[in-house]
Parts: sequence; structure tokens; C-alpha cells
Amino acid sequence: MTLPRTRRRPSPTALAELARLATAARAHARAPHSRFAVGAALRIATGEIVTGCNIENASFGLSMCAERVAVFKAVSEGLSGFDAIAIVADALRPTPPCGPCRQILWELCGNLTVHMRTLGGRSRTLRLRELLPHPFDERSL
Repeated sequence: MTLPRTRRRPSPTALAELARLATAARAHARAPHSRFAVGAALRIATGEIVTGCNIENASFGLSMCAERVAVFKAVSEGLSGFDAIAIVADALRPTPPCGPCRQILWELCGNLTVHMRTLGGRSRTLRLRELLPHPFDERSL
């Protein structure tokens, strides 16, 4: 397997637009149990953007994070070539993707830019490789 390509980091303007769209997606979150609404906006290198929000279920294992909703929506529409994702939550510090989301992002999106932002404007931007330094992928099989 070839390692996922490292893409150029999107501009600050592009990341701000992604965060704006992730914030708008967050308004659709269904988080009656945790009250922790999250929005995500996934950008394809061509500029197209797909959004997602977290959707909780009383059986917590059936809940879905905003990042995976965005990725699965995009992949189900035949999209690929992702270069960035923004994740917005109402937290004191930027919230990174959970472990399962990191795995899905790695396998389906590669070493994309991950822009995390709070509603208060605090942000942090990393490459997925920095969040998942030792991924499980085809090389592990």
C-alpha cells in the first residue's frame, strides 16, 4: 500500500469557511443524551464540501459522530480526494476526532488537514498523521 499523500494545508480563509459550514451543520445535531452537539465539514480537493453532524441514539453504540456522517455521505455519493475537515463543538478547547473517526478518516481520506474549532473561536490545525501516528491500515494486515 502507498501511504496516503500529504496534501498542502488549505489557506486560513479556506479553513475559516470550512469552520463556518461545520458550525452551520452543528445546528442539525441530535444530541439529546450528551448535549454535546458537533458539526463537521469535509472538503474535497476540487472545492466541494460535504457536512455532517453527530446523531445520538439511546443505545449509545448506534450513535454516529459528525466526522463519520460527513465522510460516509461523501463516499456514498462517489466523492474522493479529500484534503481537509473542520470540526466545531461548544467546548473550552478544540475537540479532536475520537478514535473510530480517526481510523475512518485515515482509511477513506488519508493524511488530510484536521481543523478543530470551538464556538468561542479557539482553534487548532493538525495533519491526521499527528493525531494518528501509528494507524492500522492495509500495511498491518
